[in-house]
Amino acid sequence: MKKHSLNSLSRRRFLATAGAAVALPLFAPHLALGQAKRRASNRINLGVIGWGMQGPSNTASFLNEEDCQVVAACDLDKEHLQNAVNTINGHYQNQDCKAYHDYRELLAREDIDAVMIAIPDFWHALVATEAARRGKDVYGEKPLARTIAEQQSIVRAVEKNNIIWQMGSWQRSGATFRKAAEIVRNGLIGKVTHVEVGLPASHHDFAGTAPELLAKLGQPTNNPEYLATVVPGSADWDKAVTEPPADFDFATWIGPASKQDPYIKARVHMNWRWNYNTGGGQLLDWIGHHCDIAHWGLDFDNNGPSEIEGHGEFPAANALWNTCTKYRIELKYPQDITMTIAGGHPDIRSGTKWIGTDGWVWVDRGGFEGSNKEWKKYKNLPEELRKVKLYESRNHQRNFLDCVKSRKPTITPVQTGHHSAIPGHLGLISMLTGRKLRWSVADEVILDDPEASKLLSREYRPPYQMPG
Repeated sequence: MKKHSLNSLSRRRFLATAGAAVALPLFAPHLALGQAKRRASNRINLGVIGWGMQGPSNTASFLNEEDCQVVAACDLDKEHLQNAVNTINGHYQNQDCKAYHDYRELLAREDIDAVMIAIPDFWHALVATEAARRGKDVYGEKPLARTIAEQQSIVRAVEKNNIIWQMGSWQRSGATFRKAAEIVRNGLIGKVTHVEVGLPASHHDFAGTAPELLAKLGQPTNNPEYLATVVPGSADWDKAVTEPPADFDFATWIGPASKQDPYIKARVHMNWRWNYNTGGGQLLDWIGHHCDIAHWGLDFDNNGPSEIEGHGEFPAANALWNTCTKYRIELKYPQDITMTIAGGHPDIRSGTKWIGTDGWVWVDRGGFEGSNKEWKKYKNLPEELRKVKLYESRNHQRNFLDCVKSRKPTITPVQTGHHSAIPGHLGLISMLTGRKLRWSVADEVILDDPEASKLLSREYRPPYQMPG
């Protein structure tokens, strides 16, 4: 591949400084302690980092809030970046939004109070920890990071710098999900014995790039799953690999990933999640939603499983798309509660289902059922039944902005996002090693399995370094 130069700074300068953000000068401590620099107008200046799948919709919500001004956008794809700037400036009818190629330059702006981060999982730790060190509050997409070790680094940075964090697990801001969790927390189904968490399986061509590649490969099918059979050394692989477009800085985009993969259009924008070098498949893409709700109902936001055993079906490890296509994970939690997390198994319904000694309740996007038919009629659980009242948010982005001002925790703070994703990470490790794992919730380590423990982290490609 030809070397692809950076747009706003030389490739040599970027690589010399990437992963070493700690060397950049920090702002005065008071800026990270409560965001004391808030303007007299009480307006929150926001920068957006990432304009792919979630970035546009998240930003649209912030644009609708009068006390929030989106002032900057960052992306490594010139077309995406221009779309971001055009959208933001078009909303405000001005030209005030500034475009950035390097996220660190955006974060260095003293007038920016908070950032929305919607980038591939393998970049989360570097960008989020730098944002925290710079005193920026963060609205970050799920899962928290690509590995548990990276998640731990984000949690440490957020706590050290007193940052307000909102995990993009927006289901907590939905009344139906809160109602279901409150039914469980108020003991209306008795003692919980088992939880079922149903997630998607296989792959999905979010970017719509699979048909173009399949046609190039001469395949009569439009089924994107064929890409999970394409491996290096094959004629199809050779056809799939191309030079990156001039407007996309792929050399920086692949950044800290474990391997220097070649450019293949069908596994970058949006579809990066289907290769373990950059994403975590359906399991980690969704664990921050339905497992998050499961934990909410169990009051396990700062808890987790002690035993994890997973089984799954995988393409070849070096396939173009190589993430698990079908999986089932059995977990043991405190209080003799067990959980099944599954994708591609018809007996585990999409969403979250708590099963107790006196009944059950199930919730999904647009769906709610329970052993008591009356529950479905309630928009909210009646006050006389709400001895335990859960945190109430009607809008996830609005909740974040309110907490940026009040300095109170959001409905999904960083610690919650961390614990919600851990079962997915451990389930994947169990599947990859073929062994049951024992997990110490208190110490956050895998017990008595050095080989599996190595998968809690992963190497960054030099010169990138994982945040401490």
